[in-house]
Amino acid sequence: MDLTYTDEEREFRARLRDWLGKTLPELPAKPSPDDWPGRRAYDAGWQRRLYDAGYAGLHWPVDAGGRGATPTQHLIFLEETERAGAPYVGANFVGLLHAGPTIAAEGTAAQRARWLPPVLRGDEVWCQGFSEPEAGSDLAALRTRAVRDGDDYVITGSKIWTSHAEVADWCELLVRTEPVSEAVPKHRGISWLAMPMDAPGVTVRPLRTLAGSAEFAQVFLDEVRVPVANRVGEENDGWRVTMVTLSFERGTAFVGDVVACRRTLAGLARAAKANGRWDDPVLRRRLGRLYGEFGALWRLTQWNVSEAQASGGVPGVGGSVFKLAYSHARQELYDAAAQVLGADSLALDGEWMLDRLSSLSYTIAAGTSQIQRNIVAERILGLPKGR
Repeated sequence: MDLTYTDEEREFRARLRDWLGKTLPELPAKPSPDDWPGRRAYDAGWQRRLYDAGYAGLHWPVDAGGRGATPTQHLIFLEETERAGAPYVGANFVGLLHAGPTIAAEGTAAQRARWLPPVLRGDEVWCQGFSEPEAGSDLAALRTRAVRDGDDYVITGSKIWTSHAEVADWCELLVRTEPVSEAVPKHRGISWLAMPMDAPGVTVRPLRTLAGSAEFAQVFLDEVRVPVANRVGEENDGWRVTMVTLSFERGTAFVGDVVACRRTLAGLARAAKANGRWDDPVLRRRLGRLYGEFGALWRLTQWNVSEAQASGGVPGVGGSVFKLAYSHARQELYDAAAQVLGADSLALDGEWMLDRLSSLSYTIAAGTSQIQRNIVAERILGLPKGR
């Protein structure tokens, strides 16, 4: 088996590295974390640069507007952008990493033509309207109701932890189109809709996190009308479509984060050598084990991306293995950072503290670790479902 890069892949890396070296110094200053319109504009500007240079949608199929790059080229792109300190997808992450890929996999030709090009160009931002106050980990218990009225659905309910709702143009929204009954289990009767955020009846209330940021919101829906044409998949088949969305969210959406964590770990090792804590053998062993864990996660990432490419672009249940392992490794990484940096890691306005607080959410976001363990047990190991 030849595991070396091809000439074409080496040329792709060199060309990308050269473009990053010329482009990153031209970027404007990053806006304040609380300036969401500014952050949206900054993220959209970066996405447009990627699009114009031919690097947007590398992991998307060509018929969805993507570049049709190989899995190896996609991974090279992630390595090089993280190495160079390029901006993250930011406010574009829902559209680029799971709503867009879901529409590419499940949408009609008209839906792909309408929604995917603006996502790739950075023209439109999406948010995720899945969780509800009483339907978080048990997502199928959602109650937001959509009643058919001619060519529209009339929607009433609320969503919580709606990522980037305050600056979004569209929302990937889960609604109940058929009430739960003995004949209709809760996993049925759900539909996946694309809802315009400027529709009458939509109210967005930002939620401030422990880190002081407000990238989440609660969204209230009061008889919001959404065209039936905005439904992705068949009516009442939304749970299956949602599993496609969650496959992207868990399987490939975090791949850039693994590269970033490996870079962070290398920085911790340098800091420990500089401040004398490297002499502690227990700390060195901890950092070495984390080095091995993130190396293994990167190999799993490569496997998941390759599997997704081979299976038509949709990741498999291996994404739950990755999500479970990565969430806990990321938390331990920032625990180790506190051990290396000591009191310097506690500055409330410091990058380390903000990243530490952010890491706490990863065992909850995109499906809790308990849910991921159930998926691994039932769908991979074949264990019986609990009663």
